Amino acid sequence: MPEVNPHLKFNYEDYCLLPEDRRVELIGGDFYLVPSPSVIHQRIAANIEDILRGYVRENQLGEVFYAPLDVVLSPHDVVQPDVMFISNGRRGIVTDANIQGAPDLVVEVLSPSTGERDRTLKKKLYARSGVRELWLVNAASQTVEVYNLETGEEAPPALYVRSGKTPLLSGVLSGLAVDLDRVF
Repeated sequence: MPEVNPHLKFNYEDYCLLPEDRRVELIGGDFYLVPSPSVIHQRIAANIEDILRGYVRENQLGEVFYAPLDVVLSPHDVVQPDVMFISNGRRGIVTDANIQGAPDLVVEVLSPSTGERDRTLKKKLYARSGVRELWLVNAASQTVEVYNLETGEEAPPALYVRSGKTPLLSGVLSGLAVDLDRVF
């Protein structure tokens, strides 16, 4: 039997050779298939994208993008966050083909097939790569966990609940207050 090489890592060049009709992420040199999102997942991501886009455009803060769009964090790390914000000060990472670096804000809508990876591998990757804020959106519990990754990925998140009295506040988008009834 041939010897397996556990140290073999795939890179962005390998990633670019994959068929375009497959949604795949590259994390730590390993490929992860990302299944098509559910209708609920799509609705929530679209609502968040709409809220962020309106706020960012009105205040001329930068750009908002949504999946599928490659975010190249390193030669061995390429992800496709559901929604992301890139500030004017970091606009240099936006290319015609992809995003070459860490967005300021990343939103991941959790799903049964990817939720654990979003909470563990990707949260660590985002913190290590320079993402400033991460929102983990849970459709089932209608909650959003907001992580300030500048303080470290292990710091507890601010937890926001639908129909709660407190709107979601962002440390990256100062002045943004999101009523979660508009999200869910």
